[in-house]
Amino acid sequence: MHLAYLLIGSNLGDKATYLKNASSYIQQQCGQIVKQSSYYETEPWGFTEQPGFLNQAICIQTELGPAQLMHTLLQIESEMGRTRTIKMGPRTIDLDILQIDQETIDTPLLQLPHPAMHLRRFALIPMVEIAPTLVHPHFNKTMTQLLTECEDQTDVQKKIV
Repeated sequence: MHLAYLLIGSNLGDKATYLKNASSYIQQQCGQIVKQSSYYETEPWGFTEQPGFLNQAICIQTELGPAQLMHTLLQIESEMGRTRTIKMGPRTIDLDILQIDQETIDTPLLQLPHPAMHLRRFALIPMVEIAPTLVHPHFNKTMTQLLTECEDQTDVQKKIV
């Protein structure tokens, strides 16, 4: 059994419904959700000419291996109407694996831990909410320490939905 930390996000349509539906699909197809953060409204990162995001971190217990989990998440994105036209562009749903246990992987399909997690407040803030003492396997620092050191200045606000 693995503990997988995911970041889910949407910036099109009814964002909260997309996140709730994604959580339901993840629970059905990937594993039991054991922790979930609040929702966070965030500015777009990277490609900034698009609507803001609603993001949430979740932790699941899964029997799926990393590659199988990634394939399943990509299938869920597709089933939920995700199309990839602009890199980092607007999307109905985005499902990212941030970390699985203390695994490190570098393949064309998947990099673990997520290679940009430590650079993004919109990932670190919800992660600190659900796993403040989780240690990043490359930097040997907790999520709380990574957030404290993060230079990203994008606006991230807790949202009541």
